[in-house]
Amino acid sequence: MSRLAVFDLDGTLIDSRRDLADSANEMLAGYGAARLPDDAIVSMIGCGVGTLVRRVISAAGVETSLEDALPRFVAAYDRRLTVHTRPYDGIPGLLDQLQSRQVAMAVLTNKPLEQTRKILDLFDLTSYFGWVVGGDGPWPRKPAPDALIFLMNQASSGPAETMLIGDSIVDLQTSRNAGVRICLARYGFGFADLPADQLRGDEALVDTPADIAGMLHAG
Repeated sequence: MSRLAVFDLDGTLIDSRRDLADSANEMLAGYGAARLPDDAIVSMIGCGVGTLVRRVISAAGVETSLEDALPRFVAAYDRRLTVHTRPYDGIPGLLDQLQSRQVAMAVLTNKPLEQTRKILDLFDLTSYFGWVVGGDGPWPRKPAPDALIFLMNQASSGPAETMLIGDSIVDLQTSRNAGVRICLARYGFGFADLPADQLRGDEALVDTPADIAGMLHAG
């Protein structure tokens, strides 16, 4: 049984696709560029906001610097952080269940910490997590294992007692770099871009948040 459950945010706890895509397209509109399809933008999410913005302006053919584009995106996203974003169905119930079983929980995301905390606070999710680590903290962003190792140390949990729950190739690589178990959410938007040949067969795969509890208590 895993005693520490470390959750990714976007695509795992919350569905933030539309707000992220709308913010990116608002940024592009400021440069007079055409909109990109939402799915195209969603496929660029996962490695931090700087990487997302760099990919978006490149795909749109906008000739500008990251230093100019990044604050435009951040401002746009701050205005619509939770316009459409919601926790996935079943997330509050899952967290209640794990809390009642005294499973330690943390959030590890490449999203900036301030935005992460605003979202968790708005949906009354903050109290479930003993630790929340964003992508702008003192550790390298995922897939580097440093922040995950920090969380394990804080929870006095070893690799065998820890599971990372995520939806993307970044989360999969993070789990392997840290030597922990991985639970991949097939319902998350990152899973669609995860190459099938990257799966070894030892991953836990779930189709709904309700399935996660059983994976945490298996093995």
